[in-house]
Amino acid sequence: MSRLLDVLCTFLDARTEPVAGLAALAATLRPARDETAEGNVRALATLLDGRADLREALRGALLGLTRRRHSVLLLATAGIYPETGLFAETWRRIIHRLLPEAEDEAQLKDSLQRIFQPRDAEWLAQTPAAAWQALIAALRFEEAGPAGAVRFVEDLLEALRIVAHRIAAAGLEPEMLRLDPKLENHVSPFLALCEEALGLAQTLEAKVGAGETAIPDARHLHVLHDQAKEAIERVRRRAQQLGASFHLTFRLRRLSQHMDRLLHLADLAVAIGHAEREPAVRQGAMLWSELALAACRRNELAGFWRENTELVALRVTENAGQSGERYIGETRTDWFAMLRSAAGGGCIIALMAAHKVHLGTLGLAPLVEVLAFCLNYGLGFMLIHMLGFTVATKQPAMTANTIAAAIGEMQAGGRDRQRDPAPVVELVARTVRTQLAAILGNVGLAAPVAMLFGTLIFFVSGRHFVTPEKAISLLAEINPVASGAVFFAAVAGVCLFLAGLIAGYYDNLCVYNRIPQRLLQLGWPRRLFGAQRWRRITDYIGANLGALAGNFFFGFLLGGTAGLGALLGLPLDIRHIAFSSAYWGYALVGLEFSVTWQPAALAAFGVLLIGLTNLAVSFYLAMWIGLKARGVDSGQRLRLGRAILRRLRTRPREFFLPPAKKRADGPRQ
Repeated sequence: MSRLLDVLCTFLDARTEPVAGLAALAATLRPARDETAEGNVRALATLLDGRADLREALRGALLGLTRRRHSVLLLATAGIYPETGLFAETWRRIIHRLLPEAEDEAQLKDSLQRIFQPRDAEWLAQTPAAAWQALIAALRFEEAGPAGAVRFVEDLLEALRIVAHRIAAAGLEPEMLRLDPKLENHVSPFLALCEEALGLAQTLEAKVGAGETAIPDARHLHVLHDQAKEAIERVRRRAQQLGASFHLTFRLRRLSQHMDRLLHLADLAVAIGHAEREPAVRQGAMLWSELALAACRRNELAGFWRENTELVALRVTENAGQSGERYIGETRTDWFAMLRSAAGGGCIIALMAAHKVHLGTLGLAPLVEVLAFCLNYGLGFMLIHMLGFTVATKQPAMTANTIAAAIGEMQAGGRDRQRDPAPVVELVARTVRTQLAAILGNVGLAAPVAMLFGTLIFFVSGRHFVTPEKAISLLAEINPVASGAVFFAAVAGVCLFLAGLIAGYYDNLCVYNRIPQRLLQLGWPRRLFGAQRWRRITDYIGANLGALAGNFFFGFLLGGTAGLGALLGLPLDIRHIAFSSAYWGYALVGLEFSVTWQPAALAAFGVLLIGLTNLAVSFYLAMWIGLKARGVDSGQRLRLGRAILRRLRTRPREFFLPPAKKRADGPRQ
């Protein structure tokens, strides 16, 4: 209290510079360890209530600032994203964090940025609106008379007009019209909202200037605001189906910010026009809190990116989830189909492993060798997908998003569905047993095919495909004790997770940019392949572009990790269960099965640990981002976890063996 009194007394001195004095007051309000922000703000309100001289001095400093400095930009733009776009704004924030912008002494916006520091955002956010209302009420702005706030009211109405025009322009952007043609075919709620706000500003200006008391209210403006919000939600829902972009997410967020600011400005202007003290104090406190937080967070990066990637993250994870449905079987027929598909993938992986070993013996330049490894992986994974085969470790990143989507739907479905997690538990059980089938198929064929191929090479050429020295090296690389196999398997799990996101991103890109439809417009492929065949090709691209891109980039992630580690001098590499099992097979043939059982068994155990790590890391990361994108709360996750453990304890067979037939009352995917 004494510190507050000392700072307030400085405002009694006419020589005190208002901005410097207010900055000192903000520093005093900043809570120490044994203080709370609310307590400090209420203590300031109490002091002002009891001391008319301090109240008049502080109020005079605030009103003097509004008379000497323009507040239009502060009211119309503070806390609202600029027109430049996501990446330009990100770059601006980075630059301004390194080199702060120069202050414009004619703008109140720059004064607020001097008063508050970025670290003040935390306590400002924690201060309840009631505390700010008490402080504004204690200042008693009505004692200054109508002339005291004339300049501020003029700026307030001008800001209202600016925000209204920006809402109308944003609501008619081509991307908005593409996703919601109703905005063009019918009366746009954004245009109606703009017209209503402009009319309200004009009426307020005329009536307040003439001293009239019959001031209109903003009820109709609130109705139009709700209609415009519904239009934004409609666009968001359509974007989840037709593709989203960072640009669209940024524009929708900016439009929502403008609409919320419009309501705050209009409500405050109406309350001032009616000379209603309590509504004016309430609206003023809300606007003040928003502007002060905006001044602190003007160069924040983490929150900015979190807000502007949510729609794209949701769209990407939903695409990955839809791709994951094909990896979840229900019946015994589905289980054996996955087993066959994974067996085909295991055969090709054994050949890819052989090709990688061969590339390592050619003595290529380091950069060329890394590129060759990347292409070997990338083109091989694409071939597996095009042939309809499966890589077991690609499943978790896809199926996790499918499960996350089901959990999100359960949470959004109301309390009844939240209390019944059985459909999601059944989905998890189906996912686990289908994943086991894929692992059996991959590993069960990769190792035998590798042994068969290595033996065939020996009979044809008289030399082993891998030398004994290379065989010992291969076994050592998957030894969980003598090498960093488990850590490198975790690195591969991160690559698997990233590949799932890349697949979802390209699916979103394909839908958003209408790639198949645009390809159909090309004339030369239609003449080269024929109209029908070219249509089938474009349909295939539309359905598989994400998967093909994900597989190709996954290959580059795997092949480039070791090269990046060598370039940076870091111990980076990858271990993949299917490739490790193939290397295990090649090593045994290269040693003519004369190796003692201990290193062979230890390497086999390493393959098992590598597989578990691959799956666990990729599944956890994909599930985490999928749940985060859908806003699933921790309570729902705990309820589901308990339900899964209960099902595993009471009916463990469902997690390992499929039923012979599809259940009539089973959950639908």
